[in-house]
Amino acid sequence: MKRTARTSILALSAASALLLTSCGFSGGGGSQGGEDGVTTLNMLVPTYSPGTKALWEGVIKDFEAEHEDIDINLEVQSWDNLEGVLKTKLQGNQAPDIYNGGAFAEYAAEGLLAPASDIASAETFADFQQSFADAETYEGTQYALPLIASARALFYNETLMKEAGVEQVPTTWDELYEASKKISEKTKAAGYGMPLASEEAQGESLIWFAGNGGNFGDAEKISVDTPANIEAAKFMQKMIEDGVTQNDPGATQRTPMLNTFIQGKVGFAYGLPQTAVQIEKENPDLKYGIAPVATKDGSAATLGVADRLMSFKNDGSKSEAVKEFMDYFYSAPVYTKWVSAEGFLPTTKSGSEQLDGDETLKPFLDLLPNAVFYPTTNPAWNATDGAFKSMMGEIATGKSAEDVLGGIQAKADAASN
Repeated sequence: MKRTARTSILALSAASALLLTSCGFSGGGGSQGGEDGVTTLNMLVPTYSPGTKALWEGVIKDFEAEHEDIDINLEVQSWDNLEGVLKTKLQGNQAPDIYNGGAFAEYAAEGLLAPASDIASAETFADFQQSFADAETYEGTQYALPLIASARALFYNETLMKEAGVEQVPTTWDELYEASKKISEKTKAAGYGMPLASEEAQGESLIWFAGNGGNFGDAEKISVDTPANIEAAKFMQKMIEDGVTQNDPGATQRTPMLNTFIQGKVGFAYGLPQTAVQIEKENPDLKYGIAPVATKDGSAATLGVADRLMSFKNDGSKSEAVKEFMDYFYSAPVYTKWVSAEGFLPTTKSGSEQLDGDETLKPFLDLLPNAVFYPTTNPAWNATDGAFKSMMGEIATGKSAEDVLGGIQAKADAASN
């Protein structure tokens, strides 16, 4: 596929949840209808791109101009820090009123989240694509609002491929191995970028697992140490041990690795829609392409990501203010501007209609039907996700794939009991 042209918890008991108080950065700080008549909402979000903070600040500024009785305190954290910051806030009874994250089922199971119907109008609720809305449901109740959808694709450096004598874009694991090996041996660049540190270990792993027919399980059971997943992890380990990846994959975070690709110093890497947007902004002269994920046998598969907005209900006093913000944000003009700037796929019907024909998003839209998603509706996913982030990099140290995935499975099983 040719380069696109667009420039474009800690688990808390239900009883402890009732103790969430109205102090500091908590659900009650600046409570609904306070002394000055202003409701203050505290919002915790991750960084998707260098422009994420400014995008949210713009949305908030415009929202506050239309809603003088609502203020929003924005806190932006890296994905690497996000869940640790949230856990600390929950421990300190300072749950954010609006939270942008990945997993939600554990919080729903503990009774910490407001039902989605309490934080969005019926009109907004009905605008979500049904498949994404279904993925936000725990035990029959929807607890989160789908924020973005995304898929991963293989980004390749055409200049490095030509320099190394690689004529075809890899479609299988073996082809990716051989092409990466040539680039590592014949150029000054790394053949393949494999980020297995805490930011993206779970994502990188699922790309490879899905490429062998594997996954992380479902809402009922987390399945990590399956034969398909172990085989994929062994191939990842082979890539590392044979020197066709960058140095020290176990300590490599996704964001700096993709920045290195954008600088032209990595042959192949799995990227997101916003990676193409970032290339246009930061290195428009880079000669690159986007292709489907390389799988064991060349069949179609990829990692799909669907992040969400949710609201910790605290004492329930801020639900109307949260609803005002959600309805504003998900209105097509506001939402599509945010989604387009970040390079994601919209989750609303109106957003999809408005962004139809976006050339940057098309390669990823084509891959989405074959995407495998995280089992975020399983309450044990949070613990599994954390275990991947802290343990998966051990395959780069020589520890066997069976032992690494077995250790992660043990963490998942413990969280399921």
